[in-house]
Amino acid sequence: MVRKRVAVLYGGRADEHSISCVSTAGVLGAMDRERFDPVPVGITKDGRWIVGGDDPRGFRLDADALPTVERTARSRDVVLDPSRGGDGFLVRNPDGTVESLGHIDVVFPVLHGPYGEDGTVQGLLEMMSVPYVGCGVLTSAVCMDKHYTKLVLSSAGIPVAPGITVDMRRVDLASGQGADPGNSHAVDAMGVNGVLARIDAAGLRYPVFVKPSRAGSSFGVTRVDSPDEKVLSAALAEASRHDWKVLIEEGIDGREIECAVLAARPTDRPRVSWPGEIVLDRRAEGDEQFYDFDSKYTDSQASHVEVPAKLPREVLDRVRDVAARAFTAVDGTGLSRVDTFVTADGRVTVNEINTMPGFTPISMYPQAWEATGVSYAELIGTLIDGAGR
Repeated sequence: MVRKRVAVLYGGRADEHSISCVSTAGVLGAMDRERFDPVPVGITKDGRWIVGGDDPRGFRLDADALPTVERTARSRDVVLDPSRGGDGFLVRNPDGTVESLGHIDVVFPVLHGPYGEDGTVQGLLEMMSVPYVGCGVLTSAVCMDKHYTKLVLSSAGIPVAPGITVDMRRVDLASGQGADPGNSHAVDAMGVNGVLARIDAAGLRYPVFVKPSRAGSSFGVTRVDSPDEKVLSAALAEASRHDWKVLIEEGIDGREIECAVLAARPTDRPRVSWPGEIVLDRRAEGDEQFYDFDSKYTDSQASHVEVPAKLPREVLDRVRDVAARAFTAVDGTGLSRVDTFVTADGRVTVNEINTMPGFTPISMYPQAWEATGVSYAELIGTLIDGAGR
């Protein structure tokens, strides 16, 4: 049997660099080596593509430090020639000569966040006419930007959290000057009090969550419990470290329920897993905990996954229906994880769509499919086989 050669991209320039590394360890460990020949291609934090660095199969989150892609004495730079398609993956030797990395049949971009999950890499691969796993250029770009995700979903009649978008390039955090929320040009000269006025004008109830529009893994997210100028200023500053476009969303009093969606081929109807729940264990102790980076990845005592979520069957079916509709609304292909809030009365609100969800051993996406009857290895094989068809 001729094995498919699969270039697995990992690392990248985004804040989620280390999560991508650990996700890749999971993907490589689950890949059927009798059918697929993986070619790991690391991307350093400064954007250099390399092969021959540290073996990503050894990456894990419980190490002393989060893993990163680093150049080593054995690593070589990857050079791309878009005109050559699947034969356009080249490597530069220490003496400056360039040779082929071999033909690449499929690319699996296990990249999270900007410069990987936002349509940039997808556009490059489209130009090279190389099949790849996951959503296309437009879907990736829209879903990376939570502001535009909400616009698309709202236009399709899918509920999203109430909120506003703030352009931090137009906000002076050092200024307490307010702005008239009725003035269409208010955002052009706004202090923190002006942002507070916009929150009030939009009718948002506290707590609100301040988050970067184009970031993932809960980077830069802060809960703000009251209209406090100092607290809001700090939250805006933290979010703007990751993106100049910042969302302020009303907190939904509901459970955080996630649903995995799979449509390996562009012509496939979306399949949906049993919805799962990230249970924040410290809430049982009265802690005002929310699902931040530590709860997701570094603190094993902070949370655990339950699939299916402990909800009535009709509510689980409603989540699955909303997830499929949301995936279709953004023209999704390949895979996505649709994150929702479910209120006590069973209403389902979409929080966001992740077009390349985490594949770490504790990630919801593979666990949800395992609970639905699709093994990790079968999931990886299905995604690779369906790429570009």
